[in-house]
Amino acid sequence: MTIQRYDTKARMSRAVIHQGVAYLCGQVTGPEARDGDITAQTESMLARVDALLKEIGSSREQLLSATIYLKHGSDFAAMNEVWDNWVPEGYAPARTCVCAPLPADELKVEITVTAAVS
Repeated sequence: MTIQRYDTKARMSRAVIHQGVAYLCGQVTGPEARDGDITAQTESMLARVDALLKEIGSSREQLLSATIYLKHGSDFAAMNEVWDNWVPEGYAPARTCVCAPLPADELKVEITVTAAVS
């Protein structure tokens, strides 16, 4: 049983692959959008997901599930607008969205993703 770990640190790995399924660590906005609104933060966060999926040999079309954490429920519609434009038509994963406190005051959204790996 082979388990691949990517960019492993003391607390976590950026991604772990087991039996053809990739588990990505929570992704948040990059530094360029930390002070941005929910739209900017969601776009940045999803760009980071894209980059990590590509690095491990996966893609948006191989998403299995996503859990989205919003700091404020009032950001749901704006986040969904970005999400809907990002997810390829016909490839929507199973998804959960919850309101939750986030680890840094400036963060408005975080996502965890699982995806198949070719």
